[in-house]
Amino acid sequence: MTSGNTSPVQGRPRRTGLTLGLRQNLAQFMLLVAVNALVGGTLGQERTVLPLLAGQVFHLDLYTSALTYILAFGLAKAATNYFAGTLSDRHGRKPVLIAGWIIALPVPLMLIFGPDWGWIVAANVVLGISQGLTWSTTVMMKMDLVGPERRGFAMGLNEAAGYLGVAGTALATGYIAATYGLRPGPFLLGAAYIALGLGLSVFAVKETRGHAKLESANHTSAHAGAHGELSNREIFTLTSFRDKSLSSVSQAGMVNNLNDGLAWGLFPVLFAAAGLTIEKIGILAAVYPAVWGAAQLVTGAMSDKYGRKWLIVGGMLLQAAALAMIAVGQDFGIWLTAAVLLGLGTAMVYPTLLAAIGDVAHPEWRARSVGIYRLWRDGGFAVGALLSGVIADAYGIPAAVGVVAGLTALSGLLVAIRMRGTDHHSPRPV
Repeated sequence: MTSGNTSPVQGRPRRTGLTLGLRQNLAQFMLLVAVNALVGGTLGQERTVLPLLAGQVFHLDLYTSALTYILAFGLAKAATNYFAGTLSDRHGRKPVLIAGWIIALPVPLMLIFGPDWGWIVAANVVLGISQGLTWSTTVMMKMDLVGPERRGFAMGLNEAAGYLGVAGTALATGYIAATYGLRPGPFLLGAAYIALGLGLSVFAVKETRGHAKLESANHTSAHAGAHGELSNREIFTLTSFRDKSLSSVSQAGMVNNLNDGLAWGLFPVLFAAAGLTIEKIGILAAVYPAVWGAAQLVTGAMSDKYGRKWLIVGGMLLQAAALAMIAVGQDFGIWLTAAVLLGLGTAMVYPTLLAAIGDVAHPEWRARSVGIYRLWRDGGFAVGALLSGVIADAYGIPAAVGVVAGLTALSGLLVAIRMRGTDHHSPRPV
């Protein structure tokens, strides 16, 4: 029996007609997987093109300045994640998902027609708000549908879809940019994703808050301090600091996205400075999220079978080793190998962190706890952009990558020391 939840209702129909489980909700679950791929693609439209746009079109000569769009995106998304959880618990998941798509509508236009870098930064504030609402709600809705038994597998599917969307779009926009220029072609793809995602969310996606209520009626708390009657303040402090597992997961998520912010903003510049073509830069920009996305189909299920803690520790240490390879590498082959390892390490961590939150958080406040975790995690984009930009300006990009590698290794060791290893496997009454 898994921890953090009990499953006597798994698959059992109630008077509401709702059931928990992946097989029982397969059609709606796969629809949400498709929607999340579009959410990822909306982000992926920027991964190859914007770092090059900063230097070649807007002539930004400082890394700190060029990374302001990631800083803006990270701050906006992190803050919105928190409110996405609170709003989803209060008003339901679907209205928040639709609001996120509507907010994204002007982003491609701002990226295409923006006359100065301020417009690009503003577009990323809007995109961050949209991603905070859309990605958060698709995570919560899948958690609601599957119940506790296969939560790791469900999170693996969710994140796989999202990051394969990022990877495919990064690769596609690299080729579009090489053929037709940096603007407007790559961002027309993003506009199509937003229109399709909004249509599916309005006309096909169904509300899932009732599934969370169903699970809540039969839930057993992970420990005495994690009951269902906590205030917003208590949930915040528990998730951020007081609970050993939740706080370990929150800091690991932040460091994970710190190094993703570095990869997003500086890797294309590093590769371009070494003389790689835009097609090869697009391949490297796509390989990392592609491996990250595909491998989560396996790693999420592995965390259900073998537990969360050591998968997270191993993934963080593998990420650190891959970043060290990128820092010292000087050719396409080494960087390609490092990108594969970085994607694999991230795949071990990403769905497992979300599933670990679900192990401990009570269904009554799970959406808020996920929102708080994602606040810390996506705050890593902002910290990563600021930290790596300042270090890169002072000592060069390889030094920035090396410092982030060290921080990633320390984060993994902190999880090894602090996180409980029993949340997923603790016995539950039936």
